[in-house]
Amino acid sequence: MRSSISNKRDLIKKIYASLFWIILWYLISNIMNNKLLLPSPIDVFISLVNLLNTKDIYISIANTFIRIITGFFLGSILGIILSIFSYKFIFFKSLMEPLILMIKATPIASIIILALVWISSKNLSVFIAFLMVLPTMYTTILKGLDSTDEKMLEMAKVFKIKGCKLIRYIYMPSIKPYLIAAASLALGLSWKAGVAAEVIGLPSGTIGESLYTAKIYLNTPELFAWTFLIVAISFIFEKLFIFLLNRI
Repeated sequence: MRSSISNKRDLIKKIYASLFWIILWYLISNIMNNKLLLPSPIDVFISLVNLLNTKDIYISIANTFIRIITGFFLGSILGIILSIFSYKFIFFKSLMEPLILMIKATPIASIIILALVWISSKNLSVFIAFLMVLPTMYTTILKGLDSTDEKMLEMAKVFKIKGCKLIRYIYMPSIKPYLIAAASLALGLSWKAGVAAEVIGLPSGTIGESLYTAKIYLNTPELFAWTFLIVAISFIFEKLFIFLLNRI
């Protein structure tokens, strides 16, 4: 009962906070009176409705979504596998450290431009999303593995708990909070970096190409509308994915 009331209060607070920023945005845009610099929420909403009434938008969203999510899952799977090897073998962990640090330290723009030398613009967002997710998953899952209770591991040895049971009952409870945190962070990074890669690489029929086109034609309301869509898609998928992880 108390948690239900608390959740309702949190929701009301979020609604009021959102309304505050929308009203402030509306007032500032009216004062500036320049759609090119800052369109009003109404202008952006109209642009969003117009976009949703075209077929091309759904093709662009589907193409970008598939590529970024592919990169996300590839990066997640490899990151988890590498973290397991690093947990088991200290030499492998030492070998991975400089590579992970280098990926983390390199600016996204530099990685995107370098990647264009090696791969086509069509697969660029897959590769960039993969690179953004890999170090996040690797470092976070490794922390989760390192935090596993030694006493529980000793007990597992005594009772000869191995294989799937060891993973499910000993490792998963320790890793799960780290996995959820890593997935939440990695999804946001993959969408930001993936769309940025598309804006630079300009593969046809993608969100990045549409953003660039809106910028070229100085269509700021459409730029805002596309940005809203990117945030909304990323947010919805993140919440759905985290919900599924919590069910494990």
